[in-house]
Amino acid sequence: MTYDVYGVGNAIMDLQVQCDDAVLDKIGVEKGIMTLTEEAQQQHVLTSLSDHPVNQCSGGSAANTIVGLADFGGKAAYACKVGNDAFGSQYLSEMRKLGIAVEVMPSAGQTGTCVVLITPDAQRTMLTHLGVSSTLGPDDIDAREIAKAKYVYIEGYLFTGESTKAAALKAIKLAKEQGVKVALTVSDPFLIDLFRDQFIELIEGPVDLLFCNEQEARALTGFDNPVDCAQAIHKHAENVALTLGSNGSILMHEGQVIAVESMPVKAVDTTGAGDMYAAGVLYGITNGLSWQQAGHLGSHAAAQIVSRLGARLPKSYTKEEIRALLG
Repeated sequence: MTYDVYGVGNAIMDLQVQCDDAVLDKIGVEKGIMTLTEEAQQQHVLTSLSDHPVNQCSGGSAANTIVGLADFGGKAAYACKVGNDAFGSQYLSEMRKLGIAVEVMPSAGQTGTCVVLITPDAQRTMLTHLGVSSTLGPDDIDAREIAKAKYVYIEGYLFTGESTKAAALKAIKLAKEQGVKVALTVSDPFLIDLFRDQFIELIEGPVDLLFCNEQEARALTGFDNPVDCAQAIHKHAENVALTLGSNGSILMHEGQVIAVESMPVKAVDTTGAGDMYAAGVLYGITNGLSWQQAGHLGSHAAAQIVSRLGARLPKSYTKEEIRALLG
C-alpha cells in the first residue's frame, strides 16, 4: 500500500463544550488561545464543566488533517501515542474505521485530552493535557512507512517537547533521504515566539510546503501584508499555503500568487478549520488536482468545519462529488 500522506502528531481526544465567556472567567483562562495543562488541572476543568454537554472526537492538529484527507478518499498513515485506556481505544478505532494505517501499541498512562471551550462568537479556547502523546519519540517513526508516502506532514505542536521534536525531525530526515516531500504546519502563533529560529531553519531547508495563518506569517516574516508574507516565505519554501480566515487564502507555487476565495458560511466553531483546509490542499496536490483546485477544496472543507461543532466533515466524499464541488 502507498500513502498520499504520512502524518506525525499528537493523539488527543477533543472534548468540545459550548459555553459563554463567564465560564472562561471562572476557569481563569485567556480567550482564544491554547494552554498546556497538567493532569490535575485538566481534571479540575472537566469537573467544572460537568453540567455542560460534551462532544467527544479523536483529534490533534495533524490527526484532524489526516482524517479529513481520508474523508476525501486519500490514503494515509499516522504516527502517534495513545494510552491504554478508554480514550485510547476509541481513538484508534475511529482512525482505523477510516482506513488510516495506525500501527500503534497503547502505552501505560492516559491518552491526551483537549478541552475545547466554544463561545457564541465561534472562538475556541483550548486546554490541552498531552498525556502519553508527549512520549512520542524517534522509535515510533517507521522508515518503511514513510518510504511509501508522497508527503510527510508534521504539526508544529511537536516542537514543544524534546521527545516529540526528535520524532518530528527524524520523520523529516527520513523523508528527505527517501525522496518524500515534507509539509509543516506552524500550528499556533505562540510557537513562533518559542521556536522561531528552528522553524526558519526548517523553512529554509527541508520543508517543501508550509501551512500557516496570517498571524503566524507575520510573526515569521515581520511583514504586515499577507502577500508580502507569503512571498517572503516562498523565497525559501517551495510551496506556501497561507490562510486568511473569512478572506480566503493565498497559495504560493512556482513563483505565482494563487488567491483562493473563502466560502460564505455562518461560523459556529472554528476548531480544526485550518487543519481541514490542509486536508483539502494535501488531498488535491497528491491526487492530480491543480493548486487552485486544491485550495478551493481546502476552502470548502474549512467552511464545512466552521459551520458545525467539532473538527470532522459531515460525510466522506466520492471522486465524483469532489469533481462536482470543483465545478
